[in-house]
Amino acid sequence: MTAVKKVFLALAIITSITSCSEYNKVVKGDDYGKKFETANSLFDKGQYLRSITLYEQIYQRMPKTGEGELAYFRIGKAYYEEEDYYMAGYYMGAFTQRFPFSPKAQEAMFLSAMCSVKNSPEESLDQTETEQAINNLQQFIDTYPNSQLIDSCNHIMDKLRFKLETKDYHAVKQYAKTENYRAAVTSALTFVEDFPRSTYKEEIYYILVKNSQLLTVNSIDDKKCERIEQTIERYRTFVTEFPNTQYKREMDNIHDEMQKDFEVLCTQVKK
Repeated sequence: MTAVKKVFLALAIITSITSCSEYNKVVKGDDYGKKFETANSLFDKGQYLRSITLYEQIYQRMPKTGEGELAYFRIGKAYYEEEDYYMAGYYMGAFTQRFPFSPKAQEAMFLSAMCSVKNSPEESLDQTETEQAINNLQQFIDTYPNSQLIDSCNHIMDKLRFKLETKDYHAVKQYAKTENYRAAVTSALTFVEDFPRSTYKEEIYYILVKNSQLLTVNSIDDKKCERIEQTIERYRTFVTEFPNTQYKREMDNIHDEMQKDFEVLCTQVKK
């Protein structure tokens, strides 16, 4: 290391020590004007965690003032910038309750919703946070319908809904793969109802008809006629909606088999 570099390093260390010493004096002192000034300076420099300590002191001392309002908002914003979205979500959510008429209330509600978005896990995990994020974004849209952030909210919600859609799609496939015919049929029906415009709809309907047939074949005699009729009806709905489906030949074969079974097992019963 050159002499010049050693001098710069020494100066940096001295500056850091001095800065920490001055910061500690402000934290321990009683000058709240100085605390507020220092907190704002640290926040503007991106030293968010250090600013939080001072903002907390300011809010506790003067919660009903303009300084207290800004301090509380910036505590939440500092946690957000530090990517601690649970703490940020708490403070931003509480801010809208404590300061509903604040000029920063809209930003706080949006950031609170974004914390839920950030906490949304990958699709294979429990999606409670994702559903909460969608609800929070919708609440923001309902509260601020003229906000410039509406388009962003709708775009984010579409992505979150697709995550839920994809998770449910894989669940249907897993039931089919493990030959849990009843669950495959039930989950497929729920999927079609929940996501009527899904890009997965053709494949889900294929799984529905196929597992409806397999459930029928493996049913006790008393339930076969009803399930044959259900399978045939599901087949008709499928081919009507997807007349050029890649599964057409297999679906036609299922229909023909079900029709033959119906004539053998159910015609006499109907009579």
